[in-house]
Amino acid sequence: MRIFHKFSWEFKVCRPIAALLLILSVSVMATLNAQVDAFEFENEEQQKRFRTLSNELRCPMCQNTNLSGSTGGVAEDLRREVHRMIVDGFSDTEIEKFMFDRYGDFIFYRPRLRAETILLWFGPIMFLLIGGYLALGIWRRASLSSVDSTSLDSHQAAQLQKLLRNKH
Repeated sequence: MRIFHKFSWEFKVCRPIAALLLILSVSVMATLNAQVDAFEFENEEQQKRFRTLSNELRCPMCQNTNLSGSTGGVAEDLRREVHRMIVDGFSDTEIEKFMFDRYGDFIFYRPRLRAETILLWFGPIMFLLIGGYLALGIWRRASLSSVDSTSLDSHQAAQLQKLLRNKH
């Protein structure tokens, strides 16, 4: 009975602390996922273009986060710049060119096909084909070496028999 009383006391003390930690963690998660910027657009099409561009452009500071998902200062500046350019009438191509000129291919999640990115686009396929070719060659060589080619000549067979007899 005494053990139950001890656990009952711990449960009464820990329950409010656990509830407080849960509320705190949920509120922190909600603020992390909230969009920081609130931009005004002239029409729905501009807002859609902004969302598309900010989802396709990578934050240069955050490595693997798009502009809309990043809370970094650089991402905020770039979102502001994309908004300004959309409101000023720039096309998506012009905005992408501006970002490319400033940050290079890294700004795009899907880099453009250019001479500098050929290995990036086709490297995995080339390595897969080279690996397949090498595996095929190894398999062919292994299948050509048969049990007959590993047979012993009479001298080797006699030595083997002698070793086996000496062992027993």
